[in-house]
Formats: sequence, C-alpha cells, structure tokens
Amino acid sequence: MDLLKDALKRLNHIVEKTGINESTYQALAQPQRTLSSNISIRRDNGKLDYFKAYRCQYNDLLGPTKGGIRFHQESDMSEVQALALWMTLKCAAVGVPFGGGKGAVTVDPKSLSPMELERLARAYIRANADFIGPDQDIPAPDVYTNARIMGWMMDEYEKIVRKKSPAVITGKPLIFGGSEGRESATGRGAFLMIERLSEKNNWNKAEQTVAIQGFGNGGYHCARLLQQAGYKVVAVSDSKGGIYCEDGLDIESIYQEKQRNKALKAVYCDDSVCESVEHKVLSNEELLALEVDILVPAALSGAITRDNAKAVSAKYIIEIANGAH
Repeated sequence: MDLLKDALKRLNHIVEKTGINESTYQALAQPQRTLSSNISIRRDNGKLDYFKAYRCQYNDLLGPTKGGIRFHQESDMSEVQALALWMTLKCAAVGVPFGGGKGAVTVDPKSLSPMELERLARAYIRANADFIGPDQDIPAPDVYTNARIMGWMMDEYEKIVRKKSPAVITGKPLIFGGSEGRESATGRGAFLMIERLSEKNNWNKAEQTVAIQGFGNGGYHCARLLQQAGYKVVAVSDSKGGIYCEDGLDIESIYQEKQRNKALKAVYCDDSVCESVEHKVLSNEELLALEVDILVPAALSGAITRDNAKAVSAKYIIEIANGAH
C-alpha cells in the first residue's frame, strides 16, 4: 500500500470540503525534504548489518518540524512521508508552532538485542545529525521506540555537537529533561475524547464496552485510563493476536504479565501472584469485528480497509494509530 498516495487523497478531500486556496494546497501536496540513509551496526556476533533509515521534514511553514521515529520492518519512505504530512496537519489544527516531520528505520526491533538496539539508535542520529536540531527538526518516540531510545539518541547528538542540547528530542526520560505526562499523553488524548462522548451521550460507563487493537504505549494507557474511569474494556491485542473477556479485563495485570513474560494473557494479579482469567483468544481481524460500543485502533495504519470495513460493528471508532482507516 502506498501510504503517501492514500494520505494525499485525504488531503484532496479536505481541500474540497474546506475551500483551501491553491497555494496552500500546493505547499502541502509534496514533502519539502526527505533524507534516506543506509545505516550500519555491528551485531553482537561481530557481523555488520545495514538498515534503511529515513527522516522527512514535510513542511516547516509554522516552525521547526516535529514528529516521531519508528523502528518497524514494514516502514518505508512512503509511510514516513505520509506520517509527516499528517503530523503537519495535526500541528496546524491544534495551533502549535511546529511543522510536521517523521522518521523510521526498516528493522524488526524484536530481532535486536538491547545493545544492538542502542547501536541502531545512535547510528540513526549520526546519519541525521546535520538534518535535525531544536530549531530545525525535533524527533520523538513512535512505534517500537521509547524514552530509553530517545535518551540514547539525545546523548549521541550531544556528543556530535559537543554541547548540551535537551531540546533536540522529546519523549526522553525525566532525568534527562523529559516532560511529566509525555509517556501517557497519546492514550490520554483518546481517553479524553471518549470522556467527551460520554458527557454528550450521558453514558453509564459501566455499560460501555471497549475493544482496543494495539497494546503498545498508546493502547495500553488508553485502556488503563478507561478501566479506571469505569468503562468495560473487553478486548485488547498486540501484533500476535488478542484476548477477549465478556466481563472485562484487568488492564494493569495484563500489562505487568506482558512485561514479565512477553505474552498477552488474560490474568488478574495481586502483587506478584497472577491467576488466569477465563477468556477467548482471537485475531486482530476478529477484534475489529467485535460488537462493542467503542473500537480503538491503536496499532499501525491501514487496520480498517475497504475489505473489512463492513465487518466493523462498533458504534464509535476513536483512532490512536495514524491513518488507521
């Protein structure tokens, strides 16, 4: 799927609906600049491996570009440019003084050891050091990157420019100047949207069922906040598949179990003692088709397509993933 082509179709739709003038449309119809690199790391076994890496600064009319870096085996230039376009539109929509940017490395991060992951993060910054900076382009975490990786990237950038530069990266650890609430911000945003829906519809939250596709940073925090607020989160999934329990899931217990055993299981934990909860195992496609009140796509783009859209029966869809449908 050519994600940039799809994003530009959506841009055309926006133009038609809003009457944006031709010069503004032309400014948004193509990325300003994209850097493509082949970066190398030394594997733990001594082998040298190469990976494709990208950084797109789509539009800086409103200010320095801003956007995440993802590590994923399916990432390519089209995806990076599309995500940077969407970031441009999001920054403009909420009125912050930033343009849109995005970055990626085409890699399966689960195939890397912790040391290899650090080498990859630092190699990415070495390849892009002249392309980024607090006044030019500010990276952030995204799919399969996190605060620790941002800390490695900031450290590498500071070594290159030979000065402290905490403003070059967002989403870094608090001890390095990160922001309180940054880690849960994406999921919290979706949670607050659902809360507004609740107010508008005068919901009894305990009766509202939720399914969340994707149990990464955004999906986990959204699920956690929803359960704490009284909603019934009945299904969650990760890249390997999902779990479903009609009576609702204990999100924090599931999260802790996944950190320990790298597996998504329906459990209830009391401290370190966890008990299995009766549940159904289902695929991501089956999760999308569940008869729930609220569906939250929180994984990758293109989860809902023309091929499976008719199977989606949720009353409301709240997107966390960029370009989920």
